[in-house]
Amino acid sequence: MRFYLDVSCLNRPFDDQWQERIRLESEAIALILARCAGGKWRHVSSIMAAIEIAANPDEEKQRKASALLPEPADIIALSAGIYRRAEALEVVGFHAADAVHIAAAEAQGADVFLTCDDRLLRRAWHHRRRLAVEVANPLAWVREQRDAKNT
Repeated sequence: MRFYLDVSCLNRPFDDQWQERIRLESEAIALILARCAGGKWRHVSSIMAAIEIAANPDEEKQRKASALLPEPADIIALSAGIYRRAEALEVVGFHAADAVHIAAAEAQGADVFLTCDDRLLRRAWHHRRRLAVEVANPLAWVREQRDAKNT
């Protein structure tokens, strides 16, 4: 199983944990990353994630989120093909950075693209037939997997 976590996921463990949703999403992300580190699953990303993380004015959060990126071999460069696909996604309403992330996840052969961004999740759900990758909230995805195992 290959996962592409967007920057909202990489930042989530370092957000204020007082809200239950944030805390539970953080736990789901920790579980996914632990399984990736254990070799059961694979975390993939793109240079776009590193660019977004570097743009964060909070240097401590930059450092912590960067540490959650996968190994360099699993971070794809942004190719002309990725940019073309991102442009097509922008035409249907995805924001530029989100479109690049989705295009990169598709190019990486990710099984699932995880995000904590509700706006992005709604847009992806609306256009799910146009996407070559499942887009999901990490907590909802973990729960869905658990429920499928228990059925």
